[in-house]
Amino acid sequence: MRVHVIGLGGAGGRVVDRLAADHDGDPFLHGISAFDTDMEALGSLQSIGEERRYRFGDAAGGDGLDGDLHAGRELGEVHASELGRALDDQCPSLAEAFVLVLGVGGAAGGGAAPALAAELETLYDAPVYAIAVLPTPAESDADGEAGPGAEAGPAGGGGSGRGGDGGSTPRRPLAEKNAARTLGALSDRTAAVFPFDTDAWLGGGETIDDASDRLNGVLADRIAALFGAGEGDDDAITPQQVLDASDVARAVGDAGETAALGYATQEVEPPETESRFGLGLFGSSEPEKVDTSAAVSAVETVIRKATRGKNTVEMPEGRADRTLLVVGGPPAWLNREAIAEGRRWLAEETGSGAILSGDAPVPGGGEVFALVVRSGIDEPDRIREIRTSIPDRAE
Repeated sequence: MRVHVIGLGGAGGRVVDRLAADHDGDPFLHGISAFDTDMEALGSLQSIGEERRYRFGDAAGGDGLDGDLHAGRELGEVHASELGRALDDQCPSLAEAFVLVLGVGGAAGGGAAPALAAELETLYDAPVYAIAVLPTPAESDADGEAGPGAEAGPAGGGGSGRGGDGGSTPRRPLAEKNAARTLGALSDRTAAVFPFDTDAWLGGGETIDDASDRLNGVLADRIAALFGAGEGDDDAITPQQVLDASDVARAVGDAGETAALGYATQEVEPPETESRFGLGLFGSSEPEKVDTSAAVSAVETVIRKATRGKNTVEMPEGRADRTLLVVGGPPAWLNREAIAEGRRWLAEETGSGAILSGDAPVPGGGEVFALVVRSGIDEPDRIREIRTSIPDRAE
């Protein structure tokens, strides 16, 4: 499906910058933009061209908002139409969905996202999805140390992303409260919310600054795997089960529910199609056969790892109302029986009443991958912790 991805605030901008570095030019990435109130944060982006970066909120003076979500909301409401117009040169009307990426603990992204989602929904007949990067508990801990560079990675998203000087980065005591309010607003204004639990993805003793590049890559990979599954070059091999925008919409719903992404890969040997003499094997251009047991094992392994491995957010008991499975890789490795069996296993594992699936052949690729999307899940503990930072959950 063709999507327009928008990074909002510092964290959102950095994730989308990594997406542009890895996937700009891929057919699924119809448009890509970065919006922020902080000129320095926008200037630090390396892969999104200046024409696709846009600073809004002159009232902020070109700096960040220091966690003031109320100010961010006001700027978002005032500038939503302006931000919508900033997309015009990328033909947003051709996008099949809009994806907002933001750190919900900050003010610029969290403030602007609900208003921009409402604006896009009004202008275009396409769903709006949110990738919500959650702050770590340390960021709001008044007694603990957030660690050096705690705002430099994808978490939070309120700061400019500038690292520290080896000491502790100033903490953001409002991060969890901002996140609680923003998650509630996103649930009201978007079709689905995909939280990313930054804290769960940090290794022991690892700071956000240490993990920044890796975590941005984790999110970029999953965004590309989900929205790129049904899009290929004109001369690409057609999937046997084509995944389109309506399948994604059916899987994640349209009521602002929480959804989780699981993803796994396994390296494989692509079948050889040419001999050392430059001719097809035995005079044929047909690829050599892949051992069936090896293909079955690879498919089963990635499906189970994507399901039971670390997801973008904790999966309580693995249950979900709806589930989407995408399996991709070199066509010869996409064993149909193994995929069908994996789908049956996934239905039992998740208890989902609806299992949708698609395949994503990658000619010449060197790995088999599986993406598992679960929607209508029980509230993860981390989301519950964030929501209870505001006892009455007032907006």
